[in-house]
Amino acid sequence: MVEGIIGKKIGMTQTFDETGLVIPVTVILAGPCAVIQKKTLEQDGYAAVQLGFVEETAVKHPRQPTLGHFKASEIPPTRVLREFRFDGSAEIKPGDQFRVDLFKPGDMVNVTGTSKGKGFAGVVKRWGFHGGPKTHGSMFHRAPGSIGASAYPSRVVKGKKMPGQLGSDRKTVKNLLVVEADLEKNLLVLKGAVPGAKGGYLLIRKVGFEERPAVEKKEE
Repeated sequence: MVEGIIGKKIGMTQTFDETGLVIPVTVILAGPCAVIQKKTLEQDGYAAVQLGFVEETAVKHPRQPTLGHFKASEIPPTRVLREFRFDGSAEIKPGDQFRVDLFKPGDMVNVTGTSKGKGFAGVVKRWGFHGGPKTHGSMFHRAPGSIGASAYPSRVVKGKKMPGQLGSDRKTVKNLLVVEADLEKNLLVLKGAVPGAKGGYLLIRKVGFEERPAVEKKEE
């Protein structure tokens, strides 16, 4: 079976458990995802499948190389292509589809997405710097302060926390509980929040997926 599938964030809501407690949940359109290409240990050195997220609206004006890549699977070109590990427990061929039935309530998943972009931000907002005094005539409030010594090393060290772009980063939230899996509407309901805004694409992977070795050891 495959490690996971591609999804699209719909939004957040809430539900209730058996005791009546409120549970914040995220609703994700999980699949259908079609197999576009299969990679094997013999040909590629690792076992994986390339999945495409099938959407209602097709890609406008796909290029010729893209059409050729999707020809074997007989699937119209998709906007999102991602590779997922494959354990080889079942026979998979291009054109096969995976849906939300890959998961069931009670499973744990890791979700990867792109966080919301918040534009340019200073060090106080971006890194949580405390800033300087707010009163008594201080003119140092939200500035970063010194960024390095003048004599040695006479440069700004790599990784120095500075103002810059906040958000729009690849983030992974681990160990989210699957609350519900709607097979008819391909909806996956997860406990908690996931990275990104509404309409953002997500990678949903099973926790504890057994990875096959990338290259088989040859017997001496």
